[in-house]
Amino acid sequence: MKAQDNTLVARGYEMAERVTRHHAKSFFFASFMLFGMRRKAAFALYAYCRRLDDMVDVADGADQGAVPEDLAERLVRARRAVGELFLETPELADPRMPPPATRASGGEGPWAPAELAALVDCIRRFRVPEQPMQDLISGMEMDLTKRRYASWAELDLYCYRVAGVVGLMMAPMLGCSEEWALGPAADLGRAMQLTNILRDVKEDLDRGRVYLPLDELAAFGLTVDDLRAGVVDDRWRGFMRCQIARARAYYARAAAGIPALEGFGCQRMVKLMGSIYGDILRVIEQNDYDVFQGRLSVPGTRKLALATAILVRPASVLPAPPAPEVTVPLLPTGFPSRVGGVGS
Repeated sequence: MKAQDNTLVARGYEMAERVTRHHAKSFFFASFMLFGMRRKAAFALYAYCRRLDDMVDVADGADQGAVPEDLAERLVRARRAVGELFLETPELADPRMPPPATRASGGEGPWAPAELAALVDCIRRFRVPEQPMQDLISGMEMDLTKRRYASWAELDLYCYRVAGVVGLMMAPMLGCSEEWALGPAADLGRAMQLTNILRDVKEDLDRGRVYLPLDELAAFGLTVDDLRAGVVDDRWRGFMRCQIARARAYYARAAAGIPALEGFGCQRMVKLMGSIYGDILRVIEQNDYDVFQGRLSVPGTRKLALATAILVRPASVLPAPPAPEVTVPLLPTGFPSRVGGVGS
């Protein structure tokens, strides 16, 4: 690599670190468990995801949730740009798509050239596959057409595409070489996304979106109008208890894959990230399930306590479940009791 390329890559990693520090305080805090290039790569992968998310969110908020007509085309160009990242590593390309060299050119995305240079370095260094990066764009495309989710099966696919795939992107960087551990990696993303959804009900409503399964709301006698009114009663508490139990089952399933992470500090980093996000569920419970008055968060002192516990007694935080497979709780109306591993 030429000296000027090295400079561009270094600048890209610096930009990615700034993006992470600004937008993802919990992730940035947990990243202190990583060292050297693994930490830089974590920032590069986060910046990749964040720029896409911002592109959709800014467009989504342009007119009370109205999505601009050109956003679909911008995501198509972003897909092309991602494919171009794998021109020199076609063995990592998405097997569902033609080889990168034969695809349409003209890729363009929300990333700065330096950020892309750092991302290519990360891909080559840690062998990050293209497929989850493309699946993330598929998740962004779902936001173009869906503002409601009829069932958990629909929402689960969305959670996989916008967050489960992040676990799959991060897994090689974290030293995961075991294929069986990819399911737990995706499950951690699902758990964190569902946690975000439960925390951000009001924010999503303000954007004209409901990321809660409508049939499960109905099973508890709730409507979207109840959400708009900020109703917190026994129906809502019962619904939230079931959703929190589901999220915790995913955290437990994710914990089963942590021993497969062989990079120095990586197990601690994932434990810290999972425990901080998982603690949001405790805060929601502590607040009597009222998520309508403002965004709930984990205090800094609690994050420090979790980090200390992980350093001193790592086995006590986000422990692996005793059973080989964790069963997702069954809802009263008879929804499936098991949720699959990696989705599509």
